[in-house]
Amino acid sequence: MPIPGPAHFKVAVVWRGDAKARAEARPETSRFAAVFAALGRHGLAAEPAVWVGGRADVLRAELMGMDAVLVWVNPVTKDTGEDRGALDALLREVAAAGVLVSAHPDVIDRVGTKEVLYQTREMGWGTDTHLYASCAALAAAFPRRLAEGPRVLKRSRGNGGIGVWKVERAASAEEVLVQEASDRRRRTVLLDAFLAERASDFAAGLTLVDQPFQMRHLEGMVRCYVSGTRAAGFGTQLVTALAPPEHGRAPPRLYSGPEDERFQRLRCLLERDWIPEMTNLLGLKPDDLPVIWDADFLLGPKDAGGEDTYVLCEINVSSVFPIPDEAPDVLAATTLRRLADARR
Repeated sequence: MPIPGPAHFKVAVVWRGDAKARAEARPETSRFAAVFAALGRHGLAAEPAVWVGGRADVLRAELMGMDAVLVWVNPVTKDTGEDRGALDALLREVAAAGVLVSAHPDVIDRVGTKEVLYQTREMGWGTDTHLYASCAALAAAFPRRLAEGPRVLKRSRGNGGIGVWKVERAASAEEVLVQEASDRRRRTVLLDAFLAERASDFAAGLTLVDQPFQMRHLEGMVRCYVSGTRAAGFGTQLVTALAPPEHGRAPPRLYSGPEDERFQRLRCLLERDWIPEMTNLLGLKPDDLPVIWDADFLLGPKDAGGEDTYVLCEINVSSVFPIPDEAPDVLAATTLRRLADARR
C-alpha cells in the first residue's frame, strides 16, 4: 500500500517538446501517464512542465512553485544535436532555491557520463577501461591497446548510440574497421584518419572512454532500473548495435519487476556492494541518486565457479523511459519519502 504523506506536495514532470506539445500537455495523454498516476496514488499533485528551448523564463516560473521536479530530457537530441545546457543551468537555480530536482545536473555530471566507467573501473563491474582527454593521449595509447583486440570508444556524453564506436584492426596494418552504434554503419578507414576525426570530440569539451569489446554481447544486455539505491525492475534485450549486419535489428526490450528470479544475484551485487561503493567513490550520498536511473550490464567471462560476471556498459540518469510497470510506484514512493524527510 502507498505510504500516506503530507498532502499537496507539488511535483513537476519535465520533458522536452515544442510550443505545441507544451500547450497540449496533459498527464493522462502524455507518455508519462503511468508516472503521473503513480505520483497521484502516493498523494502527490503532479503537473506537466514541457521544456521548450529558449523559454527558460516560462519554465522557471513554473518550477519555482514546486516541491519537486522530475526530469526526463536526453543530454543530446538525436535529430538536431541540441544539448540541455540551458535547462541544466535553470535546474541548478531551482535546486538552489530548495526544490528537489531529480536528476540534479551535478549528479548527472558524476554518474550519467561515460567517465563513470573509468572512475569505477576497479569495482566488481569494471573492466580494462581507459580515459583520453586529448587527441595526443588517444594517439599515443589507443593503437597499442587496439593491437590486443577490438575496442569500444565512447564519448563522455551522448545517448542512443551517438558517439559510440567499435574499432578493430582491418586486413591492412594501417587500417581499422569502424562501426558506429547509432546507425550500425561500418567503414574501413586509416587508423590515423579515424583518430584525427576525434579532434572534434575533444574540441567540444568531451573526453573519450575506451573499453574492450565484450565478446558475449550477442547473449544480451541486462538493464537494472534503480530508484535511489533499490532495484525497481529489469529490462532484457539482445544487443546488435555493434554486431555484424547479418544479425539484424534487436527485438524490443522485455521488462520485469525487481523480484525476477533470473536477476537476484545481480540485484544483490548492485544493492549490497556496487551502489554503496560507487556513491563512496563519487562523493555522493545515497539520496543524491535519482528517483529513477538505470545501469546497463553486458556479460563478461564466467568466473572460476562457472557464474556469469557482469561488465558495466553505461549508466543512464537523464531520461530513463520507458520503464517496467512496477517502477512508477517505486519512484513515486522514493519521491514522497525524500520530500517528507526534507519537511521534518
